[in-house]
This record gives sequence, structure tokens and C-alpha cells, in this order.
Amino acid sequence: MYYSVKVKDTLRVPPNKFDENLVQVLAEIARESFEGKIDPDLGFIVAVTDIAKVYQGKIISGDGGAYYETDFGLLCYLPEVDEVVTGEVVECVDFGAFVRIGTIDALCHVSQIADDYFRYIPKNAVLRGDKSKRDLLVNTRVRARVIAVSIGKSNIRVGLSMRQDSLGTFEWIEEWKEGLKKKPEKGAA
Repeated sequence: MYYSVKVKDTLRVPPNKFDENLVQVLAEIARESFEGKIDPDLGFIVAVTDIAKVYQGKIISGDGGAYYETDFGLLCYLPEVDEVVTGEVVECVDFGAFVRIGTIDALCHVSQIADDYFRYIPKNAVLRGDKSKRDLLVNTRVRARVIAVSIGKSNIRVGLSMRQDSLGTFEWIEEWKEGLKKKPEKGAA
């Protein structure tokens, strides 16, 4: 889930930046310090969105820089278990498919692709179902459910499942919808 958060932190402005616009310099420093990083509580920090408030700067003896306590906004991404996500298959391997969801590549293990046994065909870099003969290819858009999230110091690992109705490739979802339309309603003669 994407969300925004307000943060207060002290940022160091080097002396060679003193003649530049302070808010722009602080925004640049905040971007370099936070964007692309992973925080155990916040998840993946996508962007610094704004500089809300800058407090009076402080100078520390022996350091030529100035320190400014600053309030700023962050846009973060933290997947939640049971969240339904849309993504694109970026790689197929013998143990599953990696799906790019937002800023993270998540793994859909072969056992979680569908109610079928999927085999990896290295020649085509495709995962193919034994019974259904359905293929899961790179660049295919899919809908999946998050079933596991693990946050480390330098990465976020996400496990996905596409085994439920209305999940999988958009082509499979349309086939499932068509199948529902063809089923007679209960009690109909």
C-alpha cells in the first residue's frame, strides 16, 4: 500500500551550498538521504514529497556545515498481507515468476500460480501449466494477492499468490468471468 508520512529530521547543509536556496538544498539532501532506502517501519521510501517547515539552523564547532531540523513528507510503499495488487511479470525462473508491483519485485512461487502444476521451459523462459496449457510470460500483466512480507535492512521480500478466482493474468481473469456467465443460475430450469 502506498501512503504518505510526515517526518522530522536534522539535515546537514555543507558550506558550499550556503548561497543557494535553503529549501531547495534541503529537499535535495533529503532525496539523497531517503529515496530508494528501506525502513523497517515505513517500507520502501519512494520519494520526498515536500519540505513543510525548516527550523533555525545550528552550527557545531569544528564542522563547517549548518544543521537544520526539518519537517518533510515521504511517499512510501509497504505491501500488506491479503492486499490485492496488479503488476507485470519481469522474469520467469524454474521456481516461479517475479512480478513488479510498484517499486518491488515480488515472487509468485510455481505452487501459487494456479491450481495446476507449472513447469519452466528455459528455451522460451516461460512457465506452462501441465493440464491447462496456459503460459505465464514476461511482460504479462497480472493480478495477485500478497501472502507474505519480510522486511530486512536492505530489501523487502514479498510472496504472491494467483490461485484464487479473479486472480492471474488478465486473460485468465476474462476466461473465468466468461465461465461464470455461462453457468446456469440455481433454481433455473
